[in-house]
Amino acid sequence: MGAEDEPREELLGLVRSLTERVRLDGELRKPLCYLTRGKGGVEMPAAGAQEPAVERSGVEVSTLDPVLAELGDCRRCPLGGLRHRLVFGEGNPGAELVFVGEAPGADEDAQGRPFVGRAGQLLTKIIAAMGLKREDVYICNILKCRPPGNRNPLPDEIAACEPFLIRQIEAIRPRVICALGSFAAHTLLKSEAPISVLRGRFDRYQGIPLMPTYHPAYLLRNPGAKKQVWEDVQAIMKLLREGT
Repeated sequence: MGAEDEPREELLGLVRSLTERVRLDGELRKPLCYLTRGKGGVEMPAAGAQEPAVERSGVEVSTLDPVLAELGDCRRCPLGGLRHRLVFGEGNPGAELVFVGEAPGADEDAQGRPFVGRAGQLLTKIIAAMGLKREDVYICNILKCRPPGNRNPLPDEIAACEPFLIRQIEAIRPRVICALGSFAAHTLLKSEAPISVLRGRFDRYQGIPLMPTYHPAYLLRNPGAKKQVWEDVQAIMKLLREGT
């Protein structure tokens, strides 16, 4: 691509991002205030005014809007051309606890929401057993698009998505992170140790306590591991009660 093509590509990228933002805001029934024109151009909020809080599944997500806007209609890896819906994440943008999974599955790809299939239903039960609701926590994945056939994420796919996960966590500033499964734990901790070795003890991710544990999908196949997961989430609950 020549230098003369760079402004055009940049403009196309901005158009794609705005198009995805408008689509998502329409689904969230968010007023498209940035498309309302006043005198001399786009209407801007008054000095000192804050953007109204937006609701997604009953919880505010306004603090994550800049991350979502930058992600846009992502085509940074080939998965962008294969997905039905991008799965950004959902929950409380001020959550004390963030769950990070591996990647969307078929149900998530269809609905654009994380952990809504059988594994997601089990995660919801785990959250309830902790005395919390889904809207109290934040739930997301390493990848924002579904790999074909639910195969394992590839290194280039993780590399394309991880910067947005980092920005999500930076925006939320949780007190604790729970990494669900091997890929989430390996990506966040930069470790290749088996999840059976990593689970059960806190590590640190950018200074935040991180507890690796088994993925809910693993529990569906191996229900005997639920005891270990319950031990892990009890340790998280204890840390949240006592402070970091």
